[in-house]
Amino acid sequence: MMNEYDFSNARKNPYADKVKQQITINLNLSTVQYFKYLAEKTGLPYQTLINLYLTDCAEKKREPEINWISA
Repeated sequence: MMNEYDFSNARKNPYADKVKQQITINLNLSTVQYFKYLAEKTGLPYQTLINLYLTDCAEKKREPEINWISA
């Protein structure tokens, strides 16, 4: 093993911009349960399913329909 390595000719990681960012998010229990149900059905982890769904929404520029009920 060398003491130092020369990275002056190294290529930039082509996947660096696709790295996921860990966050904390509060979700309704029923929403989490739904994605866990889908996870069992599909064999994919529920967090992956949530990410896939949100990515699809972002790519298609979907906006939520929000109807506020006045008090």
